[in-house]
Amino acid sequence: MKAALLFLATIAGVNSAALAPRQQQSLCELYAYWSGNGYELLNNLWGQDTATSGSQCTYLDGASSEGVQWHTTWTWEGGENNVKSYPYAGRQVPKGRKIADITSMPTSIKWDYDNEDIRANVAYDVFTAEDPDHVNSSGDYELMVWLARYGNVYPIGSSVGSVTIAGKTWDLWTGFNGDMRVYSFVPPSGTVKEFSADLKEFYAHLEQNYQFPSSTQNVIVYQVGSEAFTGGPATFTVSQFSAEAI
Repeated sequence: MKAALLFLATIAGVNSAALAPRQQQSLCELYAYWSGNGYELLNNLWGQDTATSGSQCTYLDGASSEGVQWHTTWTWEGGENNVKSYPYAGRQVPKGRKIADITSMPTSIKWDYDNEDIRANVAYDVFTAEDPDHVNSSGDYELMVWLARYGNVYPIGSSVGSVTIAGKTWDLWTGFNGDMRVYSFVPPSGTVKEFSADLKEFYAHLEQNYQFPSSTQNVIVYQVGSEAFTGGPATFTVSQFSAEAI
């Protein structure tokens, strides 16, 4: 659940304007980054030092104004309860967009794992903060919408009950990651490999039931990916991802 600071050095030499809709891009270095068409992709290996061995590469398979296709391949051993990576695709949102000023956050994704004998999740991850210039490695609040969890991994905090949002039932977990309040909506069982929803509905629930301060919270990152703990080799493939903040 930790995004990386996006240093300009990591994007040197990447000409996003030159990327055709089906052109590939390989990202194998720590925090290797691509952006284009209002989207971004990051090989976010923020926890790799907790592994005894392993590696990961992330690949852009296609991109247009309508979304991105990508995959990431990884193998990690050691430190089984530590996240090694969260490679993600994100929708770029202009600075200063508050949740209260966003009418809807429609998104859709289709994904698959070729190996499910792993310890990992698949999850949306949205950071918000009162300071629009907050670093993108954290926020005041974190909203996670889990679409899968493999190998008995758990969200931060504890379960506070079940809710129905976007036509699905979710177990809601909440707790703290440092000073950041985390809300995680998790399927009670199974995986959700095709998902379309308005994430603003999740914020409406938090505002109505948990006093989430929509009028002061700016979107810092709006992303989806897979947190890898241990296992592999495994390939996480996103055949389509799109998102908006309208």
